[in-house]
Amino acid sequence: MPEARVIPLEPREEREARAAAPVPPVGSAQPAAAELSDWERKLAGGLAFLRRRITGDYPVDDFGFDSDLTEHVLLPPLRPLYDTWFRVETRGLDNVPDAGGALIVANHSGTLPLDAVMTSLALLDHHPEHRHLRLLGADLVFRLPVVAPLARKSGNTLACHADAERLLSSGELVGVFPEGFKGIGKPFSERYKLQRFGRGGFVAAALRTGTPIIPVSIVGAEEIYPLIGGSKTLARLLGLPYVPVTPTFPWLGPLGLVPLPSKWIIEFGEPIETAHLGGPAAAEDPMLVFNLTDQVRETIQSTLYTLLMQRRSVFF
Repeated sequence: MPEARVIPLEPREEREARAAAPVPPVGSAQPAAAELSDWERKLAGGLAFLRRRITGDYPVDDFGFDSDLTEHVLLPPLRPLYDTWFRVETRGLDNVPDAGGALIVANHSGTLPLDAVMTSLALLDHHPEHRHLRLLGADLVFRLPVVAPLARKSGNTLACHADAERLLSSGELVGVFPEGFKGIGKPFSERYKLQRFGRGGFVAAALRTGTPIIPVSIVGAEEIYPLIGGSKTLARLLGLPYVPVTPTFPWLGPLGLVPLPSKWIIEFGEPIETAHLGGPAAAEDPMLVFNLTDQVRETIQSTLYTLLMQRRSVFF
C-alpha cells in the first residue's frame, strides 16, 4: 500500500493575513480597457472614413476643398511637428470670430511655408469652433504636379481678388501672407524684418466684403531653415523663386530637410474692423487702402519685436 502524502495546512497567521489584505479594486483593469476602447474608436473612425471614400459620401466645395480628407489624412501627420517639435504656443485665439468671414494676415518666413500649416492647425485644433483656414497661395503652388492637387484638397486657392472675396462673402476664414516669396525666402540676417506688403490687395478684399482683418505675428519660423545663401542659376533652371542653402541643406542630404526645433509663438491680434469704412467704394480709395495696409504691417512688426523680447531663447 503506497504511503500517504501529507499536505500541510496553511498556518492560521498566514490565512488571517491573506484575508485582511486589500482586494484590488475592479477599476485597476480599466486603463487597459480604456486603451483598448481608444484603439477601437480609432479603428471605427478609420473604417468610417474608408466607407465614405468608397461611397463618395463626403463634401467637396466649389474650390475643391475636401474637409474630410484634410482632417483625417493630410493634417494628422503634421500634428507632431506642431505639438512636440515646435511646441507651438497660441495667443489671442479669442480675437478670431466663431463664425463669419475674417481675413487672417500674417508674416511669412522659414524657407518652406510651414508657418502657413502651423497657423491652420492652430485654428483647427485650438479655436473653440475648430475653424478651417482657407489659404491664398501663389501661382507656383498650383503649377507643381503633386503639390497643386493637395493644395486644392486642403482648402487653398489662388491668391486673387475674385476667390478671396467669394470666400470671405461666404463666411470663410481666409489666410494671406502678403510678403510672399520675398518674406519666406529672405536671408537669415534679415529675420523678423517684414518685407513689402504688396499693393494692399488683401485690404481691398476685406473692404469690399466688410470683413475684419486680424493681424497675426509668428515667431519661430525664421529659425527652422536659416537661409544663408542660394543658387540663382539652379532656381532659374527649375523655374523656382529660389533654391535655398542652409547650414544643413544640401550638405546633409535628406537630413538637411529636417527643420530645426525652434520654439514657436503664434499671436492673433485684435481685429481691425472694416464694415464701417464704406464697403466696395472704400476699396477704390488708394489712400485708405495704403493706410490700412501700413497699419496691419506695423501692428505685426511691433508685435514680433515684443514676442522676441519675451522669448527666452530660440529653442526654449
